[in-house]
Amino acid sequence: MAESERYGDPAVREAVAERIAAEWGLELPGSFFRFLDFLAALGPAEERALRDLELAPYGVMDLFADPSALPREGLDIRVHGRYYRDPPEFLTFLHGGTDGLHHGLWSDDGRSCDGVASYHSHDGDDIERRHRTALEAVRARIERAQRDLAEYAAEGDEAEVARLADLGRLRVALTGFETGERTETGLAYSEAYDSRRPAVDPDRITTLDGAGALASGATALDRPPHNGADEYRFGTFMEKLFEDAESLRAARDEALRRAAAGDPTEALVLGRDLHWASYGEPDREEYARELLAAAYRDLGRPALATIAATHHRHRALAHVDVLRPAR
Repeated sequence: MAESERYGDPAVREAVAERIAAEWGLELPGSFFRFLDFLAALGPAEERALRDLELAPYGVMDLFADPSALPREGLDIRVHGRYYRDPPEFLTFLHGGTDGLHHGLWSDDGRSCDGVASYHSHDGDDIERRHRTALEAVRARIERAQRDLAEYAAEGDEAEVARLADLGRLRVALTGFETGERTETGLAYSEAYDSRRPAVDPDRITTLDGAGALASGATALDRPPHNGADEYRFGTFMEKLFEDAESLRAARDEALRRAAAGDPTEALVLGRDLHWASYGEPDREEYARELLAAAYRDLGRPALATIAATHHRHRALAHVDVLRPAR
C-alpha cells in the first residue's frame, strides 16, 4: 500500500489513533484527520510542492507505515521524534527541514489537542503556537513560499514559474479542506494571519519556551500572562537565575514546597523553563524532572508525567528516530 493510501485507509487510521491514545494518552482531533485527508488526496504535482517546502510527515506519522511498530531495544516509543527541548505537551507529526523545524500537536492536559506548535530545534527561537490546526500551519508555509518565489517568477525564471504553479495546486488542494475562506495569498496572507503579535492570553502563564503554561495558581515571580511579558527582560532574569547554583536550588525548593502545599503552578512553569534551558546540564535536567513530575501529578495530567519521565531517561539520544527498521 502506498504511503498516501495509508493516510486515507480507515483501518490504518483507527489503528494509529488507538496506538497514540494507548501510548501517549492523546485523542487525535478532527482537524488532524482533515490533514490526513489532504495528504491522501495529493497528486504528483502537489506532493512535489510539499517536498519543495521541505515539509514531510514525521514522528507519530511514521506509525502509518506500521501501526504496531516497536522502538529499538531499551528505548520507549514516546521519545520517537521527540527533540531535546520538546516540552511534554508537544507531539511531533511534521518535519520542516530548515534548522530542525518541526511541528507538533499541542496538549496542555495530555488528553485533548488544543492547537499546533512549532520551533527550530537547531536555532534559538521560541515555540510558536499561532496555528490552530495542521493545515493552517501548512497554509502559512505555502504563502511564505509564494511571497518569496513571486519575484523570481516575475523575472521569467522557468524553474521558479513551475514551482509557483505547483504551489498553486497545493493551495487549491489544501483550501478544499480548510482556510478556503481566506482569499489572500503570499505577503497579504502572511500579514493578515501569520505576522500579527499574538494576543495576551490571561488563561496561560509566561514560560521561557514561549509557549505558555495552562495553570491558574500563583507563581514565585508573579509572572505575567502568556504574551504579556517583556521577553528580553524575562529571559535575561531567568538566565542569571539558572547560572547561580544556590539561587536555582532555592527556586526549585520553593516550587516543590508550593506544590506540596497544594499549588503546583510554580513547579509547572519553572519545570518547563528548566526543561527548555537544560543545555545538557545535569542539575537543570534533574530539577526539571522533579518539578514536572510534581506538577503533572498534582494537576491530574498523568500522561504528561509519564512522557516527561520517559524523555528524561532518553534525553541524551543522538538521534530522535527510535523505531526499529522495517524488515
